[in-house]
Amino acid sequence: MKTPKRLIPLVEEGLIDEVISQLMSGKEATVYVVRSGDATRCAKVYKDAKQRSFRQAASYRDGRKVQNSRQARAMEKGTRYGRQIQEELWQNAEVDALFRLANAGVRVPQPYICTDGVLLMELVVDESDNVAPRLGDIDMTEELALDLHGQLLTQVVRMLCAGVIHGDLSEYNILLATDGPVIIDLPQAVDAAGNSEAATMLERDVDNLARFFGQFAPQLLATQYGKEIWQQFEAGELDINTQLTGHVEADTRPVDLEALMDDLEDARLEEEARLRYEQEMRGVA
Repeated sequence: MKTPKRLIPLVEEGLIDEVISQLMSGKEATVYVVRSGDATRCAKVYKDAKQRSFRQAASYRDGRKVQNSRQARAMEKGTRYGRQIQEELWQNAEVDALFRLANAGVRVPQPYICTDGVLLMELVVDESDNVAPRLGDIDMTEELALDLHGQLLTQVVRMLCAGVIHGDLSEYNILLATDGPVIIDLPQAVDAAGNSEAATMLERDVDNLARFFGQFAPQLLATQYGKEIWQQFEAGELDINTQLTGHVEADTRPVDLEALMDDLEDARLEEEARLRYEQEMRGVA
C-alpha cells in the first residue's frame, strides 16, 4: 500500500522497510502492519488532539509530571505550547508504560521506538501468525472464561506491582495471542502512587473484567477482586505471587469522627493554599 505521510520519515530512516496494510483506526490512533527487516511489526500513529474522540480527562493527567513550572503554567492556561506539552505527555505515557511493564514481565506488546508521534512495536499474533483477535471476538466457554480471567488478574497485579494501572481495561483492548492474553492501548495509563483516583481506576478495570467474563461464568459477578487487590497494595502486602480470593471483609470498626473532621479541615486548608499559590503564579506570569 501507499506509505502514509506520517510513516515516511521512519521509512527514510530505515526503521520501516514496507507498509503492508492498515490494521485498524480507533479513537486515538491508526495502526499499520509494517515490515522492519525480516520482522513484521505494527506502527501506531497517534492522532492529533483535534481528531481524537477520546479526551484527556483530568483524572488521567493527574500525577503526570512536567519538567518545569513554565510547562505547568502553559498547560494550565491552555496555550499552544501547553497543548503541545500535554500531547507529548499523553503519547509518552503509553511508551513509558509499555517499557516499564515489559521489563516487569507483564504481557504487553514489546515497544521498540517512538518518534514524531509514531510508536513502533511488536505485532501480536495467534497460532497461525495472523493478527491476534480481540478478547470480545473469541468464542467463550465457562472454562475458558475462568482461565482467561485468572490470567488477566495476574497481569493486573503485576502491573500494579510495577506501579501502573491501565485505566481503561476491557475486552476491547486485550488480544488473545498464541500463549495467552496480551494487554494493549495504554496512553491513559496512570501512576498508582501519583494519581488521586488510582483506587477507583483499578477497581473499574477489574470490574470490567468480571462483567465481561461474568457473561460466561456468572460466579465472577459476585467477586470483589478490585477491592481486594487495592487493599493489599495499600497495606504493602501485594506481590506477584499473592493468592486472591475475590472477597473482602467489611470494616466494622467505629468511625473516628474527630479524626475525620480534622482530615477534612486539613484538606480544606491545603486547597485554599493551593489556590492562593496558583493566583500568585498567574500574577508572576
